[in-house]
Amino acid sequence: MAISTRINEYLQKNHIDYQKVYHYYTEDSLGNAATSGIPPKMIAKAVLLLDHEGRKVMAVLPADKKINLAILNHELNAEYHLLDEKEVYRLFTDCAKGAIPPIGSAYNITVIYDQQLDDLDNIYIEAGDHETLLRLDHCAFIEIMKNAKHIRFSKTIYH
Repeated sequence: MAISTRINEYLQKNHIDYQKVYHYYTEDSLGNAATSGIPPKMIAKAVLLLDHEGRKVMAVLPADKKINLAILNHELNAEYHLLDEKEVYRLFTDCAKGAIPPIGSAYNITVIYDQQLDDLDNIYIEAGDHETLLRLDHCAFIEIMKNAKHIRFSKTIYH
């Protein structure tokens, strides 16, 4: 499948430079990090949320973090919960199941991203399949997040 159609069109339309990074098939962002040799903190993953009024938001955070809904709900004055997986698949029909690119604006979804991503020179994102990441430099990442709020809302995953 490679890069999703909508992501490809969005990046071209907005003149966003990126490099493709291929890796072995994996099911999640931590697997992407392991097979590509990229530190998990440099891979941005997307989590889809729904609030009490039916509004969707895409939360973007480092792969080695977990979303803290209490902080996010407090900061946004809302009551978000995880969006049903079937609904996620309906929104991202040009992507493999579970391979959601963290570029909500390409899908007309409001985005909030964790400010820990602001400190990175390069950020890697899912391309829409389970074997390709896109490397964005800091300026390109900030450009795709230009309409997004950024706050700290994640916590460390302990294994």
